[in-house]
Amino acid sequence: MGKCGAHELNYVSDVDVIFVHEAADGVEEHDATRVATQLAAHLMQVCSEHTREGTIWPVDAGLRPEGNQGPLVRTVASHRGYYERWAKTWEFQALLKARPVAGDVELGERFCEMVAPMVWSVAERDGFVPDVQAMRRRVLEHIPSKEAQRQLKLGAGGLRDVEFAVQLLQLVHGRADETVRAPTTLSGLFQLTRGGYVGRADGEALHEAYTFLRSLEHRIQLFQLRRTHVVPADEAALRRLGRSMGFFRNPATTLEEEWQRRRRLVRRLHEKLFYRPLLEAVARIPGPDARLTLAQAEERLKALGYGDPRAALRHLEALTSGVSRSANIQRTLLPVMLEWFADSPDPDAGLFGFRRISETLGDTPWYLRQLRDEGQVAERLARVLSTSRFVSGLLEREPQGVKILGEDLTPLSKEALTSETVATALRQASAVDAVRAVRGIRRRELFRIAVGEIFGETDVEEAGRALTSMTDATLEATLQAVMRDQAASRGFDAPPARMAIVAMGRYGGFELSYASDADVMFVHEVVEGADAHEASQFAAAVANDVRTLLATPGTDPALEVDADLRPEGRQGALTRSLDSYAAYYAKWSALWEAQALLRADAVIGDPGLRERFTALIDPLRYPAEGASDDDVVEVRRIKARVDTERLPRGADPHTHFKLGRGGLSDIEWTVQLLQMQWAGRVPALRTPVTLPALDAAVEADLIDPDDAHVLREAWRLASRMRNAATLVRGKGTDSLPKDPKERAALASLLGYDLDDTDRMVNDYLRTTRRAHAVVDRIFWG
Repeated sequence: MGKCGAHELNYVSDVDVIFVHEAADGVEEHDATRVATQLAAHLMQVCSEHTREGTIWPVDAGLRPEGNQGPLVRTVASHRGYYERWAKTWEFQALLKARPVAGDVELGERFCEMVAPMVWSVAERDGFVPDVQAMRRRVLEHIPSKEAQRQLKLGAGGLRDVEFAVQLLQLVHGRADETVRAPTTLSGLFQLTRGGYVGRADGEALHEAYTFLRSLEHRIQLFQLRRTHVVPADEAALRRLGRSMGFFRNPATTLEEEWQRRRRLVRRLHEKLFYRPLLEAVARIPGPDARLTLAQAEERLKALGYGDPRAALRHLEALTSGVSRSANIQRTLLPVMLEWFADSPDPDAGLFGFRRISETLGDTPWYLRQLRDEGQVAERLARVLSTSRFVSGLLEREPQGVKILGEDLTPLSKEALTSETVATALRQASAVDAVRAVRGIRRRELFRIAVGEIFGETDVEEAGRALTSMTDATLEATLQAVMRDQAASRGFDAPPARMAIVAMGRYGGFELSYASDADVMFVHEVVEGADAHEASQFAAAVANDVRTLLATPGTDPALEVDADLRPEGRQGALTRSLDSYAAYYAKWSALWEAQALLRADAVIGDPGLRERFTALIDPLRYPAEGASDDDVVEVRRIKARVDTERLPRGADPHTHFKLGRGGLSDIEWTVQLLQMQWAGRVPALRTPVTLPALDAAVEADLIDPDDAHVLREAWRLASRMRNAATLVRGKGTDSLPKDPKERAALASLLGYDLDDTDRMVNDYLRTTRRAHAVVDRIFWG
């Protein structure tokens, strides 16, 4: 097995083996197994034992079924049973190099003949692609960080990259083509090149680089006969190595340069190796070399994770056909882009989205040039297209957003956004045109915030604040444009009413998500000298227009402005005067409305009116004496009803981000109850934002710091997962996705490996279970 099986042993190598035995005629199976085990163990001991004469070589049987936990020897039948039922992809990849080397050669050949059909059909197994991706990730993750940049074997651009690439291509194409089944890396590479599975120039370059790297590996190990794959960094060792490699002028510097050049070459060719022949297969430009047939290209794409390889080939043909400048650049870009797509949860969506955006922007002078020259932009584009339907949808509406991928992703400040949106709106001739322009700015900033969160440059709290600031700016500009139009259409020189918009709910709490409505209340005040009835009609028309224009379907995402938290809900007036609010709250206000006002933030419209409204509601939401015992009982009753009635049918109460156990609602109601009880006496609690209120409760000794930490972590995790699920699915959702691709994409956005969704779910369940226990003690008492 391993390097011994492939005729590739180093000077200091383990010899990897698998032991196979068969009972001789007339011998019981049990006795034969016992004797074979003793023989194998003794052979390993003799070869590996340190003596005065030295050691022959270490013999390692760790590649056998079940590894070091399994029996040392097995019969052919026992091996067959294991490989048919339990073996993993990496075990079949290891068997590529199996050959009989000692003992009963005929028995060894029977073993190899038995495993061969399974080896060469492994690419058809469920999970082949994620298994292969996971294998390579694990290799890179297990390199000690201090060695990563000096690793000759396992690091990026190292020996393992070449061997891994050749073996994967053999597994994909060896099923139908027996000529590419050589166990030796260079022989396999030669056969793949000759068969057209690897481009000739790429195959020759990779052959030379691999030969150089293996020679360097030998020179490193020959010195003191130590098994190591780390290139030394000290000058003396590099000089010695350089001379041994034939570099006699500036040996240390030359060796370092030549090694790094080969590393870059291997890394670049590793990316091209799988994908360049795919482009040649769909190209209509004749060439001298053998190339993949369309059927072989489909087979390779399927093995690399593309669910619809035929459609993928059509996309490749559309992008690269012809001899135009854009087609030439695409042929340069696509090998790398295709690998990034293949490493993502949904390669097909990534490639299809790339085609659509390229067809829209392909003739612009900057698009392909920016992707070619700025690798970060191309990589970011590949990731968002294959991970986030939400961001892909924004890009398809306005492909110019690609430019933002190369810009600073820090969200713009509220002041900058408001200044831009208001100035843009007031330059337009009508409110309809103004809102259309403002929605375009909103779409651009949605894209910036979403991409920032995807790439970890914007955390969930920053994203909530940024989405809230963007909504503030959108509503401010829309309100001013609509008031101007309504005043003009009614023949007023100036608006007869001052107006303000009060943010409520998650909008008031600076905790908006990407699909959130904007919960608001409208308030107006008659301008001195104006008719009260006309002012009321004017304010109602303005409020209606604001909601209608922002919700109208169009090329840019709509913003639903929800005013259901106003007095009397949907049955009440859409907008009220300040005096009307005062009268209602004095006579009719219910406890739930006082709780809802904890998140009220008057942020849009006339500054004076906003201040007066805030002064009006503060005594209601922050009573000096705090909530009574009866109030606490009522809040708990309402919460119990919400938990029972509002959880959607079929939703899992353990994994519902908002209403699930230990989810957002549990945590926010707990904090709000503390505010209702204590904010009248603790000014720091008077904030609409959940986490600052929780911090204030800790400072006031209202909650144990450890309990607060548990709630804080659960709130952040639930908010992150809710945002990520919306980005993945392209629409608002409060539950974990059930689709495997969507769940893998969610894991990817949260920093897990694609195949690590179970750990993601377990982390969420553990975190929310702890939060639920805290809520039980503090909220329910």
